[in-house]
Amino acid sequence: MLILKIEHKSAETSVAMKIAVYSRDASVLSSPRLASMMERLDGRSFEFYQVNTADEILPGTDMVMSVGGDGTFLSASKRVGDSGIPVIGVNLGRVGFLSEYSPEEVGEALLSGAYSLEDRALLKTTVDGDIIESETSFWPYSLNEISVLRCGAAILGIDVCIDGNPLPTYWADGLLVSTSSGSTAYSLSVGGPICVPGSKVLIISPIAPHNLNVRPLVVPDTTRITISMRSRDEKVTMSMDNRNALLSSSAVLEVGVAQFSLKRVRLEKSSFIKALTTKLFWGEDIRNSGEQW
Repeated sequence: MLILKIEHKSAETSVAMKIAVYSRDASVLSSPRLASMMERLDGRSFEFYQVNTADEILPGTDMVMSVGGDGTFLSASKRVGDSGIPVIGVNLGRVGFLSEYSPEEVGEALLSGAYSLEDRALLKTTVDGDIIESETSFWPYSLNEISVLRCGAAILGIDVCIDGNPLPTYWADGLLVSTSSGSTAYSLSVGGPICVPGSKVLIISPIAPHNLNVRPLVVPDTTRITISMRSRDEKVTMSMDNRNALLSSSAVLEVGVAQFSLKRVRLEKSSFIKALTTKLFWGEDIRNSGEQW
């Protein structure tokens, strides 16, 4: 994981740090905790403004503040695109690994400059075939994962090639390719391994496989992955983070790491292992409590 120290613009600096505030749910922006944090920073060389779309991000913006949960952070990453503007997550959602910080923690870190930038790999998915329907304009990048899923009752036959080398066909409800950032998201729920976010790997996992001798596969993040489907149905669902599209079942996908990354703001006191134990209750066992049993 590449971590860069970034300079904090102190109160003595004449130019304010410009922070765009984004949320999918406008009502959370009236949170008293968020308001308290912004009031604390107001007039101390910080300037906040609200955005909804990528076009609304002003030139010279230093940071995008995503307010909500991980789903909001994923939406914010799309709006940032390849601009290189860092994203910081303020957690007003539930389980958060991308958006893990409380308003109080973020406010303190911004004031003290106790934060750094880390690069999070993005996936780029190329579709050779018909995109029948899409919720939004097609954007080929995703931070957590890309998945294909059956639309009808029949299972999918999914053929995967790793750098041109074919794997045995997966017979399943679907298949996903995840980054290490996404290892605690959809990939985790289908039995994939947990990876430290800086791990330079991709995870290939079947979704509800109908053959018992298949397991998730971890490959280097330099791998080019090709996916094609066999289906009795004319359509399959493709999901990229929190965006869905319908594809022709004859479409072929090519998945690999994008040429640019997302810059995520990381607080110095944060710990991925601590997040696992507190948010997923990893190791929650009476034998680990130190009590007699």
